[in-house]
Amino acid sequence: MNKKQKKMLCRIFAAAILLVTAVATERFTGGQLYLGQDSPLLTVPFLSQARPGQDAAGNQIIGYFLELWWLYLIPYFTIGWDILWKALRNIKNGQVFDENFLMAIATVGALAIGEYPEAVFVMLFYQVGELFQAVAVGKSRKSIAALMDIRPDSAKVERNGTVEEVDPEEVAVGEIIVIKPGERVPIDGVVLEGTSTLNTAALTGESLPRDIGPGDDVISGCINMSGLLRVRTTKEFGESTVAKILDLVENSSTKKARTEQFITRFAKWYTPAVVIGAVALAILPPLLIDGDWIRWFRQALIFLVISCPCALVISVPLTFFGGIGGCSKAGILVKGSNYLEALARTETVVFDKTGTLTRGVFLVATIHPEEGTQERLLELAALAESYSNHPIARSLREAYGKEIEEARVTHVEELAGRGVKAEVDGLTLYVGNDKLMEEEGAAWRPCHKAGTIVHVAEKGTYLGHIVISDQVKPDAQEAIAALKEIGVKKTVMLTGDAKEVGDAVGAQLGLDEVHAQLLPADKVAQVEALLREKSPKAALAFVGDGINDAPVLSRADVGVAMGALGSDAAIEAADVVLMDDKPSKLAQAIAMARRTLRIANQNIVFALGVKGIFLLMGVLGKANMWEATFADVGVSVIAILNATRALKTGK
Repeated sequence: MNKKQKKMLCRIFAAAILLVTAVATERFTGGQLYLGQDSPLLTVPFLSQARPGQDAAGNQIIGYFLELWWLYLIPYFTIGWDILWKALRNIKNGQVFDENFLMAIATVGALAIGEYPEAVFVMLFYQVGELFQAVAVGKSRKSIAALMDIRPDSAKVERNGTVEEVDPEEVAVGEIIVIKPGERVPIDGVVLEGTSTLNTAALTGESLPRDIGPGDDVISGCINMSGLLRVRTTKEFGESTVAKILDLVENSSTKKARTEQFITRFAKWYTPAVVIGAVALAILPPLLIDGDWIRWFRQALIFLVISCPCALVISVPLTFFGGIGGCSKAGILVKGSNYLEALARTETVVFDKTGTLTRGVFLVATIHPEEGTQERLLELAALAESYSNHPIARSLREAYGKEIEEARVTHVEELAGRGVKAEVDGLTLYVGNDKLMEEEGAAWRPCHKAGTIVHVAEKGTYLGHIVISDQVKPDAQEAIAALKEIGVKKTVMLTGDAKEVGDAVGAQLGLDEVHAQLLPADKVAQVEALLREKSPKAALAFVGDGINDAPVLSRADVGVAMGALGSDAAIEAADVVLMDDKPSKLAQAIAMARRTLRIANQNIVFALGVKGIFLLMGVLGKANMWEATFADVGVSVIAILNATRALKTGK
């Protein structure tokens, strides 16, 4: 508990002790305090007046006593002064119908008809419920607060030969910062000197450290685990990864789910409706039935206490807040509860291929020499491609793994759209696609392996081919299986690659549909077609890397960017951001969203159901003030405790 909550707890204990004392004193004295025959208090008119039904002697005896109702005012104001003040302040500001108003008129009315213990207990138990709410909200905020801890307090900057400790917002782009072991990276930058490992758990939810060295990018919010680093900043603090994430989480509460909006609209009309109903209950039955004004006034007060909408207006927003907090703790950033609700309704998931289901890194998968060895074929291809910056050329050199002897390579010529021509060790080599082979008259043959085929020929003699493929991520197959397990009806992959490559990846992962050879505009068209096919209440999620998929991300019901650690474009374009590079996190995100929505609906049904029963009992006179209090605050406490389950990070 924070200081304010501890203070409220002390008030609750103090008021409870004072209430018990008042009740015990009343029971011990019979509700009156003996003053003695000559007490000057007997001159007070209302203390010495005769009572109906008492004889003269009885009236004279009563005059020696003082009634103890005022003892109950001490615990009442101890625990309820702030509620009364809020009610008066809100009335002054034109905000009449809220829970403070309901509690104020219910308890003041109870005092007016002599229900002193009940009035104090209603206010006391209501404050207990408010304390439960505050503690639950604090618990929900812990996961958010843990994420907020990624904001660095200071940065150590090299200036004029010395290291100065300054606010991160004062560091300019291009300045050199020093990060010691155990310190948090304050601003995005590039490592100039030093090697270390970074703990990215606060951003991704994963504890596996990441090795870095000179030339590697580092992002703010990570913790430097081992070595001393000198880093040149590449962004101002306000544009850094940590600032964008904090802004995203802090503003997530402004985008409410339809369920939350329903509760807000419901409370707006519900509260004045029950006040009008209570007034009618206090006036109409005495006029039309039995004339017992005190009885029906008491029933109206009970009706007001029961009708207080605390359980709904507190627990439903708290549930969504807890869901967003739990997702943040797992490295899943949700920009608002409306997106969390849409994620829960997801039945179709569309994936981009490169960088999402695959690593986006081309590697040599297979070497098929027509003559000679695999090593010799790879060596010739790597040497011929030694001057090219194309990703396929880089993958060939990486697979070769040896230093390129430039003297062995001469007369290199790029052949646009076909490949490269070069002389290697005196041999005239042609390395490229099947078009190049046909031009040179080499008798090439297709490969049964999926991927990019690099053919190698020496003049007109075909030497063989090498298959380059984008590697599927280790947990991609697990991700698709997990989505189907939780009830996602259709999984689709969109790619610009050749149909053979797309079909091979789709078959390997168990996808329902694959659409290949697509331009960015074609991907949007495919998503729009899938949107027309889905059921009206279902949602479609598109998962991409967030950099070149912005048009599709914005068109889908839910845009999900993954592998977004350090990617500004991903954080800006998507509605949900998976901070690590694991597609399997998507199933976890959907499961957590569904659990959050399920808890919110449980609280709505439970609160309305219990209140409906007790409101009927209140109208029929079957519920007293104590039961009314339990119906209000008890339901709130149960709903709040249920809402905290949304904080869990599992399914």
